[in-house]
Parts: sequence; structure tokens; C-alpha cells
Amino acid sequence: MKRFHVNLSVADMQQSIEFYRTLFAAEPTVSKDDYAKWMLEDPRINFSISQSSKASGISHIGLQADTVEELGEIQDRLSAAQQETFEQPAAECCYATSTKTWIRDPDQVAWEAFVTHGSITHYGSDGLPDSDAGFSVEQDSGVEVEQKGQRCCA
Repeated sequence: MKRFHVNLSVADMQQSIEFYRTLFAAEPTVSKDDYAKWMLEDPRINFSISQSSKASGISHIGLQADTVEELGEIQDRLSAAQQETFEQPAAECCYATSTKTWIRDPDQVAWEAFVTHGSITHYGSDGLPDSDAGFSVEQDSGVEVEQKGQRCCA
């Protein structure tokens, strides 16, 4: 079963953690100095927040698959949407290793489809292709996947 994903950029991690801890009546599944995540069952969502110096608000949204096969089904639908996609088969981001596909909807909202393979001890960074590879991610466009060595989602 798929899980809806929302990532918010926040200005104050501790204040935001306290707010969402109260709202969800649950402790974060992952809690770091710069990142927190709630894997909720009701509603079924992967809700995460990341410290950011950029404007606060929605960073990106997406669908988290439970299996590689399920991710393949989502990727097929993304390809059928006739929008350019960006594949990350071995992404390290948000303290996890994942296989990801990024796409923008017609209004340039960034969507991420992914399956998580395991956790890592550092925040990680997703690398972007060279600018001539086609898929571009602008810093003010919603997806915060930046050049190698910089933070991926925040």
C-alpha cells in the first residue's frame, strides 16, 4: 500500500516538532537536529519537516511505495503523464537510502515517488544531473534537491 508524503521546510525545528507532536498525538519516528518524520497510520502519511533557511512551507509532496514493484507502477504512471522525470536510483537523503523519481506537475509543483531501502547516519544529499541533462530544479521552485554535497530536501 502506498503512503502519501509531505515535506515542509520550517524555520524553528523544536517549535515545529512540539506543534506536530501535539497535532498528531505521537512522537516523531525520526528526530534529528535538522529533520523529523512521522510515519502515521491514520491518516496513512509520511510527514516530515526539515530546517531550512529558505521560505517556510511545502518543500515537495509525493508517494512512498512499500516495494520496488509498487514504485515501478508509480513510475509507469509518471512516464504516462508526459512530463519530464528525474531518476535517482541510489539517493541518500533524509537519513535514508532510497530509489526516487521526481516530476513536476503542470503548475511546477514538485512530486517525489520513492521506496526507502534503509537508514543512514547522515542527512545525505541527492545529486542533480548536469544542466544540459534536461531536468532542472530551481531553488525557489519547491523541490530543494540541490547540487551534490548540499542538502536534498530542505
